[in-house]
Amino acid sequence: MKRMGMIFRAKANKALDRAEDPRETLDYSYQKQLELLQKVRRGVADVATSRKRLELQLNQLQTQSAKLEDQGRKALALGREDLAREALSRRAALQQQVSDLETQHQTLAGEEEKLTLAAQRLQAKVDAFRTKKETIKATYTAAQAQTRIAESFSGISDEMSDVGVAIQRAEDKTAQLQARAGAIDELLASGALDDHSGLAKDDIQAELDRLSGGTDVELELQRMKAELAGGTDRQQAIEGGQGAAAQDQAPSQGQQDRQAPRFDKQ
Repeated sequence: MKRMGMIFRAKANKALDRAEDPRETLDYSYQKQLELLQKVRRGVADVATSRKRLELQLNQLQTQSAKLEDQGRKALALGREDLAREALSRRAALQQQVSDLETQHQTLAGEEEKLTLAAQRLQAKVDAFRTKKETIKATYTAAQAQTRIAESFSGISDEMSDVGVAIQRAEDKTAQLQARAGAIDELLASGALDDHSGLAKDDIQAELDRLSGGTDVELELQRMKAELAGGTDRQQAIEGGQGAAAQDQAPSQGQQDRQAPRFDKQ
């Protein structure tokens, strides 16, 4: 039974933690503080009402006391000492009530002042809590949005897991279709498959295209060979021209021998 109770409490705590929203908790706490502040203000108003009621009673008793004093003075002036004594006795009783009411009035005034200060301090705390509450709520909302966006991009979000799987399937199918289309094109080009659309080429046309492609390569190769051969012929011609010029400029050995005796005769 203890284990069952512990498991139940653990699961209930986990469920409550998962269902709890800090923003809602903060709003509820702020609402409770406002209710408490309202009760304190209501208490201040009640104490102030009681104080005001005592002030009215004091004014009435003081008015009656002054009236009895005046009546006793008039009765004494008329020689009615008994009436004057009765008036003064009633006035003394009223004065006792006035004294008691004044004591109560002072007590209520002190309580009212204390409650007023408490209400002011509580109001300041409630205002500070409201500011902090709004700041925490804004920070929590921003962090929650940032976390959801990050989880969505990373693919670990429960809400975006189906979308990530769908995107992966679409990419796999696209790659598969592209590979199949490429394989079919290769098979059509090789003639392994028949194209009934009338756009495919027959074997002879394909062979002519291959020969044409090969001819282009051969022509390019011959052109390069011709350029290389032309460069070699020009180099040989240049070298041959330089040798002939050297032979024209240099005298032969026989001419030198014939000229030498002529210089001796002279």
